[in-house]
Amino acid sequence: MLPPPPNRGLFFLVLGSICAALEFVAQANSATDTLNVLLIIVDDLRPSLGCYGDKLVRSPNIDQLASHSLLFQNAFAQAVPPEHCVVCVLGQHCQQAVCAPSRVSFLTGRRPDTTRLYDFNSYWRVHAGNFSTIPQYFKENGYVTMSVGKVFHPGISSNHSDDSPYSWSFPPYHPSSEKYENTKTCRGQDGELHANLLCPVDVEDVPEGTLPDKQSTEQAIQLLKKMKTLARPFFLAVGYHKPHIPFRYPKEFQKLYPLENITLAPDPQVPDGLPPVAYNPWMDIRQREDVQALNISVPYGPIPVDFQRKIRQSYFASVSYVDTQVGSLLSALDDLQLANSTIIAFTSDHGWALGEHGEWAKYSNFDVTTRVPLMFYVPGRTASLPEAGKKLFPYRDPFDSISEPVDPGRQTMDLVELVSLFPTLTGLAGLQVPPRCPIPSFHVELCREGKNLLKHFQSHHLEEDLYLPANPRESVAYSQYPRPADFPQWNSDKPTLRDIKIMGYSIRTIDYRYTVWVGFTPDEFLANFSDIHAGELYFVDSDPLQDHNMYNDSHGEEFLLSLMP
Repeated sequence: MLPPPPNRGLFFLVLGSICAALEFVAQANSATDTLNVLLIIVDDLRPSLGCYGDKLVRSPNIDQLASHSLLFQNAFAQAVPPEHCVVCVLGQHCQQAVCAPSRVSFLTGRRPDTTRLYDFNSYWRVHAGNFSTIPQYFKENGYVTMSVGKVFHPGISSNHSDDSPYSWSFPPYHPSSEKYENTKTCRGQDGELHANLLCPVDVEDVPEGTLPDKQSTEQAIQLLKKMKTLARPFFLAVGYHKPHIPFRYPKEFQKLYPLENITLAPDPQVPDGLPPVAYNPWMDIRQREDVQALNISVPYGPIPVDFQRKIRQSYFASVSYVDTQVGSLLSALDDLQLANSTIIAFTSDHGWALGEHGEWAKYSNFDVTTRVPLMFYVPGRTASLPEAGKKLFPYRDPFDSISEPVDPGRQTMDLVELVSLFPTLTGLAGLQVPPRCPIPSFHVELCREGKNLLKHFQSHHLEEDLYLPANPRESVAYSQYPRPADFPQWNSDKPTLRDIKIMGYSIRTIDYRYTVWVGFTPDEFLANFSDIHAGELYFVDSDPLQDHNMYNDSHGEEFLLSLMP
């Protein structure tokens, strides 16, 4: 195992201890009956859902789940370690807006600077430490653990085995049709097959006559049927591929989103004050055949307006397609009479930009890529148990225009992070919550760096439909993103570890997002906070889209000085 990184300085350690001190430590009551866990992970899903206030997107099944859940309005996917804390406040956040680092982060409960995974090319148990995972902990506590679809990112980052046998009781299931995702299966206007970004298909005509997410739903339902006959509790993780690119989905879902109803991003231009290091040139989008045909200049050339609408149309159609898969899965859970004994957690690894800031990907620290949906259904806790013969999750058809709207469920505005999944799921299931990690924690197999969110499920918090934190300025979320250079280049989106020269550390609070881009030495996993390349400061109350960088403004400088001890 590599040695732990050098101390980042007394300043960050002191402020990190302040951050840790702000955590409210809540313990779950012992469960009289062991609860199962169904963890649903959707790939590249931003909160473009009806339950998050989107008036265009049709997501009736996920909305129905939200109506019976505690929904976190401000969840973020990836974060920096506590010793980097500059000021302590809340957020719902992913820790790094790219698949493998984010998934390893929230499935281990450790941040990217602890897993030392910023790309796709290392396995944390070898590269950083033999850290336990959420499913591994449940397995060690008597659960049958199963993986379907894209849960861990496949490849080196999960040891080409989805972390088997550590995390799973059986070999994980991957749909056979996923190997066609990036092949020439998209019928173009010329009648030929292409490897396009936009790929609505006739399912009967694609290889094997099916799609990966359909296969994953079918497999998950079969596993639920088998678990129904066993006396042991289960932990089932189901990972859906869409709306990850390419947008390969049943073409009928396009009808839900006529192009004339599709608006553009509210801020489709690259902000004038955006440091070049903060911009991602969305190179993987540019490699698709239909995008290449547009002859867009690199890195800042805008996509033509009509094609922008088509991208947004296909993203939303992909979301509705995934919603039907979630609906089928939850309906089966209900039919098997498992809904009353199963915790359901629903989230995404990160978001995705649909033209905001002139970007068409993840790969940044902006809210649009780090903020994700997060909701927990807990039987008898977030919703009353249904009467005999009634279903909690009847399938809802997104094409049914007369379908009754679903009342919103309980919500919290606290900023939270996906590294909180580990302690929260274990606590909700009645297991012993792993302890907070020491700093550093490379030698500790079982601990967690995320806050325990159990306080949000206490009965007095669930009495109100909208829970507001007692002190919203005690909420904070962190994210980070690596870059190979100060200016956009071919590998700016996904640099390998050896090419990382700059790391952008970002803090999101209820009031602002503050990002500092600093020098980074990959051989030592060391960020140099005295080597500042650029900075960003956005006051989200007056600038919710984060378009006006105040870092070098006199008011911004005064504000940053006020944060220093």
